[in-house]
Amino acid sequence: MTGPQRRTQLVDVGRGLFAAKGLDGTTIEEIAAAAGVSKPVIYEHFGSKEGLYTQVVDHEFTILLHSITSALAAEAKPRVLVERAALALLGYIEERTDGFRILMRDAPPSQPEGAFSTLLSNVTARVEHILSDEFARRGFSAQDGAMYAQMLVGMVAMTGQWWQDARQPDKHTVAAHLVNLAWNGLTGLKKDPELLDG
Repeated sequence: MTGPQRRTQLVDVGRGLFAAKGLDGTTIEEIAAAAGVSKPVIYEHFGSKEGLYTQVVDHEFTILLHSITSALAAEAKPRVLVERAALALLGYIEERTDGFRILMRDAPPSQPEGAFSTLLSNVTARVEHILSDEFARRGFSAQDGAMYAQMLVGMVAMTGQWWQDARQPDKHTVAAHLVNLAWNGLTGLKKDPELLDG
């Protein structure tokens, strides 16, 4: 195996073990045995178990962020962009369940605030930019756009966490319901909302 092939193999093996057992529950010996290599090979490529874990997280983070930002980058109406973003997240969860479990679990040393939190911050900034046009068109405050972006991304993220294990209904149905709640709620937004009880 070439060096790059070995690194890819170790990242794949590490992803499966880290998803099942977490960072602390996985030993370097288990990784070496599953990959059919000696422990020094892992140290040579990654320096430590934590180094391998960081590579796994960075790889998954890049894949998911690219998927979602690509979905949000194309020209489309805001509702279609929300649909695409929801489907991008659910599609990633469906295709890379182990990766999503890792992003949700332990923070790597390189991202002490957590990989998923970092990802959500990046996506929220993009959603805020998209919502700003819609909010301006409706005469809403730009500051409110930032808050609504947090709400929208949070709603999609929490639904994704639930769907990771539920898997029913299918991702298209889940995305349709997400957009139904988000969009139909948005169409009835009041400029100065008030609580009825409080």
